[in-house]
Amino acid sequence: MILGKLWNAIAAQFNKLANAVRGYDPIAEMQLEYDRSVEQLKEGREGLAQYRALVERVQRQVDNHSKVVATLEAKVKAFLNAGDREGAAKFALDLRRAKEDMSENEKQLGLHEQAYQNNLLKIKHAVEKLESVKHKITKYDADLKMSRAEAELSQIATQFNFNVTTDFGQAEQIIQDQIDRNRGRVRVAADLSGEGVEDIKHEMAIEKNLAEDALRDFEKENGLATPETVGAGPADKQLGPAARTKQLEPLPELP
Repeated sequence: MILGKLWNAIAAQFNKLANAVRGYDPIAEMQLEYDRSVEQLKEGREGLAQYRALVERVQRQVDNHSKVVATLEAKVKAFLNAGDREGAAKFALDLRRAKEDMSENEKQLGLHEQAYQNNLLKIKHAVEKLESVKHKITKYDADLKMSRAEAELSQIATQFNFNVTTDFGQAEQIIQDQIDRNRGRVRVAADLSGEGVEDIKHEMAIEKNLAEDALRDFEKENGLATPETVGAGPADKQLGPAARTKQLEPLPELP
């Protein structure tokens, strides 16, 4: 009683393990069953070939008995034509026995031939079934891989949801915050760079006016002033050698 219960418990655990393993790779199981069936089919074909050899042997025996019967019939007729009834009777008895043997062999041949044809039909049907199973295994393998890929892609597609509650959404928010901070620093730097620009421009304008006044004073002191430079405001034109040359040009001589 106790051993029986223990054995049942162990068998149940093995059955549980087998079911778990069986569902892990069903394509491999189908391939294993297919390979086993192919091996059995090979054995069946070998057996069928041996059985066909038996049929051929029985067929040869029938053919031989047919020849013996034909020979005995000829002898019986020959002895009858010769008037030897005793010799004809002897061969007639042999002929009867030969016909009985041939009839029995023909029956055996018919049975063996029918059995061979039945087994041949079964093997042909098994070959067709195996071909169908082979195509199914290939199709199921491709469909299973495709369905797994689709499931994985579907799962990945849900993971690439840029919602603030997901990892990708949070990562995107962090990146956007960093971009905003970087742009903020650039804007602050640009705004700070404009401080004091007007003051600098004002100082440069004053400096330019002072420099122009100093230049006019120098020209007056050294006799280099011209009506243009005396009455002009801040000079936009440069005083060059052409202006000085024109002022010092000598008067033309009278004829």
